[in-house]
Amino acid sequence: MTKAPWRRITLSIAMILLALFIAIPLYYIVVNTFKTQGDMVSSPLGIPTKPFLGNYAEVLTDPRIYKSFLNTLYVTVMSVVLQLMVGAMAAYAMLMRTSRTNKIIANVLLIGFIVPGQSTLIPLYRTLVGFNLVDSLNGLIVMYMGGSIFCYFLIQGYMKTLPFEIVEAARIDGASTGQIFLQIVLPLIKPILITVGVFQTMWVWNDFLLPTVFISSPSKRTVVLQVYNAVSEFTTNWPMFMTVSVVALIPMVVFFIFAQRHIVNGLLAGGVKG
Repeated sequence: MTKAPWRRITLSIAMILLALFIAIPLYYIVVNTFKTQGDMVSSPLGIPTKPFLGNYAEVLTDPRIYKSFLNTLYVTVMSVVLQLMVGAMAAYAMLMRTSRTNKIIANVLLIGFIVPGQSTLIPLYRTLVGFNLVDSLNGLIVMYMGGSIFCYFLIQGYMKTLPFEIVEAARIDGASTGQIFLQIVLPLIKPILITVGVFQTMWVWNDFLLPTVFISSPSKRTVVLQVYNAVSEFTTNWPMFMTVSVVALIPMVVFFIFAQRHIVNGLLAGGVKG
């Protein structure tokens, strides 16, 4: 009995030290956004005695930042909504009709989920060229639709735990397949939809690979590309570059703070049902 408190104390201390170690880079970036280039060189880890707000003033008055935020918001919202829609409908169709053909399709989707996306960039690029979707935000959304496979597997695992007696009762009462899906199944799988939506939102918003490959016009850059562009633009002004990075991170930090409760609730709901 006496060992248990000491174990908890030791674990807490270890976790606090680990959290502090991980927080050092974040502290370094944030604190230097309030410094000039000279202050950063003289004291990179010190707290500024007189905070300098010029970096934020210059970044927040740059119209390119707002344009990149709008581009990213459009791509993220459209991509995640379509991923959830396709993933949920595919999972429902697979569970409602267990045929040999569906099993083959499920295995093909599994292979597609396992294959690294980087290995398919060249054929995908050539395909988008054929449809005139390269350097297009809509083309980027089409690329992110590949995330529907991830949504499909998670949603299907959750759907298997649902009481399908309700579905059968609705079918006997004369409800159509669409009515059952929209009015019965979707409300029941809301926790996993929110959980998967949070994961996919963070992936699409922070993704660097696909925008780098498929977007070239400055007016169509996403937030991550705008940060990458700032590396060359502010090579000698690191405080300015760090400020751009912090501004790009703020929406996702706020989003995660408000969404983490839904992530936990969704995972716990699936665990209890399973």
